[in-house]
Amino acid sequence: MHHVSNRPWSKYYDLNQSNCIPDVSVYSILETAAKKYGDRTAILFEHQRISFLELKNQTDRLAAAWCELGLQKGQRIGLMLSNHPDYIISYYAAQALGLIVVQINPFYTSRELLQIVFDAEISYIVADPNAFSVIQEIKEQYTFHFIFSSQITDKDMNPLVIKLEDLKKYSDTLSGNTPMDSREEVAVLQYTGGTTGKMKGVMLTHHNLLANVIQSYTMYGEKMIPGQETVLAATPLYHVYGMTSAMNLGIYIGATLLLFKKFDADYILPFIKEYRPTFFPGVPKMYNAFVNQPSVENYGLNCLKLCSCGSAPLPVEVIKRFETLTGATIGEGFGLSEASPSTHRNPSSGVRKLGSIGIPMPGTDCLIVDERRQELPPHSVGELAIKGPQIMKGYWKNNKETKDSLQNGWLFTGDLATMDEDGYFYIVGRKKEMVIVGGFNIYPQEVEGVLYEHPDVQEAAVVGIPHKEEGEVVKAYLVPKNGCVIDLAEIRGHCYHKLARYKVPKEFEIRDSLPRNTVGKLLKRMLVQEEKEKGAIKHAKS
Repeated sequence: MHHVSNRPWSKYYDLNQSNCIPDVSVYSILETAAKKYGDRTAILFEHQRISFLELKNQTDRLAAAWCELGLQKGQRIGLMLSNHPDYIISYYAAQALGLIVVQINPFYTSRELLQIVFDAEISYIVADPNAFSVIQEIKEQYTFHFIFSSQITDKDMNPLVIKLEDLKKYSDTLSGNTPMDSREEVAVLQYTGGTTGKMKGVMLTHHNLLANVIQSYTMYGEKMIPGQETVLAATPLYHVYGMTSAMNLGIYIGATLLLFKKFDADYILPFIKEYRPTFFPGVPKMYNAFVNQPSVENYGLNCLKLCSCGSAPLPVEVIKRFETLTGATIGEGFGLSEASPSTHRNPSSGVRKLGSIGIPMPGTDCLIVDERRQELPPHSVGELAIKGPQIMKGYWKNNKETKDSLQNGWLFTGDLATMDEDGYFYIVGRKKEMVIVGGFNIYPQEVEGVLYEHPDVQEAAVVGIPHKEEGEVVKAYLVPKNGCVIDLAEIRGHCYHKLARYKVPKEFEIRDSLPRNTVGKLLKRMLVQEEKEKGAIKHAKS
């Protein structure tokens, strides 16, 4: 594998600009921000303010209390929390001690939670009260050393649970963070689905995460002023995009995080009007919700000056409507968990090409390669390969998948892309059959496995189909067993019991058979093509 001989994107920045990444832990992001920005508001949550100094103080006290309880460097701690100041405090306390944070969606079912806790060998977990019932369900199969609780009242107290609130008031504070090798030591395990439906733990080092923060800041250039921004933080922080682009980047530049537990446009708009955020790292569903909110013009969204979109392509029509509404620029880009996550972005200064993912981040090399992983010329379609300081160390306890995806520092993404003569990249499809809904990856094989568990289902095929508002939704095609009548309400209930809500198919279709080739291989592309044709006919009629 050789490097790109011609890097057309190099004119936008010094390629080595982000290579001077300090050899420090992720905790240093908060440590430095507290020194620089002190009394400035770090978090604004439900009208409550926490300054940078207070955030560091609570983080250090929690870390000291955890140290006293015996939590040690290298152990895994699960964070199963919705957006809340306790997520941020727990995250940086863990980084200060050299613990490995395992990000867990608080709405996972017991089946999904068990996969992660067994694979990561989690010793401790910090959980929302709403996650307690799921943790209770797995207690016979898995035991945590300690369960820490966020936002719990005394009447909810479980004898096995330690209140985070009490630990944040611990009398001692941290006497310096734990020394570590930032390039080698893992800061976060970010679980992502595999093509087999089994989740894989992406090992992101302190160096990976810090590099991606510095790359992102470099990319935004003079449009992001340290100590003066307010970030609209509505993307879940347990998602790699929210963690890096809202939390870590926000704290790195001394921004105020206007933090929301969940995304609800009607709830958020009055806060936007009052607190006037300037930067919004969102996902397509959020942008779509804003432009379709009937009275959105009344809330002063022109306070936003810079936005980014992650996790899935954003329809050009939505970009135009949002930018007309706000006057802000949406920097389309690309990323994946294995890259901490950002790899590409349309530059804030210079040419922006709508529909492209932009140019590689500073310090990032990219190639389009053929099946033999040889470089292809511009305008060819092939697999996107990426190399840079943000690329993961590998998959946790999974050498085979690591060797398949990582070679000589190059990450082979499984995404099909093309590059134009100016060095702008375009995603054209996915080699893997992954579906992205609301910023979350869904792997059809996992959903199919759950559908096949239902006694009335003979065959199941799950695909992502185009959707006007969501971009893409999950659709399941079902063939009933002989003599059975499939009850779709029952099937939905079965899925909700076994899967997180976002993985449950939005649409179902019952068929007599599924398309297959002569050797019996399921032809999903035919199902997707049918849906596209249906959409085209519907569009033509309207």
